[in-house]
Amino acid sequence: MKRINPASIFNFTSIFNFIFSLLLPFVLGAIVVALLGHDPQEALRELFRGAFVGRLSLGTTLQKWVPILLTGLAFCITSQVRYFNIGVEGCFYMGALFSAGAGFLITGLPWYFHIPSCFFAGVLAGSVWAAIPGVLRVYWQVNESCSTIMFNYVAIQFAGFMIVNPWSAKSAASQTMPILPSAALSRLMPPSRANSGLFIALALYAAVFWIIRKTRLGFKMRSTGANPFFTDYMGIDSRRVVVLATALSGAVGGFAGSVETMGVYGNIIDGFSGWLAFDGMLAALISKNNLWLLPVYSFMIAALKTGALGMERFTGVPKALIDTIIAILIIFLSMDNLFRFRFHFHFPRRKSEEKAR
Repeated sequence: MKRINPASIFNFTSIFNFIFSLLLPFVLGAIVVALLGHDPQEALRELFRGAFVGRLSLGTTLQKWVPILLTGLAFCITSQVRYFNIGVEGCFYMGALFSAGAGFLITGLPWYFHIPSCFFAGVLAGSVWAAIPGVLRVYWQVNESCSTIMFNYVAIQFAGFMIVNPWSAKSAASQTMPILPSAALSRLMPPSRANSGLFIALALYAAVFWIIRKTRLGFKMRSTGANPFFTDYMGIDSRRVVVLATALSGAVGGFAGSVETMGVYGNIIDGFSGWLAFDGMLAALISKNNLWLLPVYSFMIAALKTGALGMERFTGVPKALIDTIIAILIIFLSMDNLFRFRFHFHFPRRKSEEKAR
């Protein structure tokens, strides 16, 4: 019977390099903590407790996971057609803004009509906002890296105008009027702000995964990303596919903003995002646009950011150190050939095999 070499089943080199790249930033962070005069073990313990121990900590981690996962998914969608979409933040703002408007302007609807109406407003706003740079790219060759990042600032400033002027709550803080109770998503783990948008987000992730992997549209997107000229030769309009991909990406980004409005804040506060969509983009870049790994890295970033607050509160270690660790982690995981450790497995031969030789 032929013996199976474990090295042929598991790529131990890649696994070890991945684990080494994952642990090294935390080792460097522990060294920095020690140099600052704090106990590294206590800091890591409070980092873990702040992210997972208790309803408030775990619920906050899940609450932060949803927008990071969805905005990362939005970035992965356009990556299928080789479109570098930096404009998810703008879609996030537009989705949050228009779902908030639908939340307090539409009245007299029961929750099972009002909530879908708010989601529809946010998804539509996000998809239209993302499709504009896509059209500029495919028909007028406008670089999407420039146009999408400029659209971010336009969306943020437009949202700021609507928050301060026509939709203002006329309070001390710059915020819109609160949405009606019929438009609010239910809370899951009080006193945290985790909400039922978590389950809707997971369903949306599964639907997009199925679209990309199992449908004709997904095949067209992957084909366009691999070779747009051959795609056109096969009779598929690659330009139309790119625009559809950007619209789908914007819809997911707008949906993420809707969840934040309807499930977390109940309105829009000026500067509420804090460039949250870029955390999702980082998760997509770390996972190399792998839809299987995206939820894992998104959850890891959400846990680190949540745990950093508890670490700072109880140990005095600045939470900015966590942002530094995330940045170093991204660098190491992006450098595939940084650690080239090799493993060789040698198994003793059977006597029958030696005689056969």
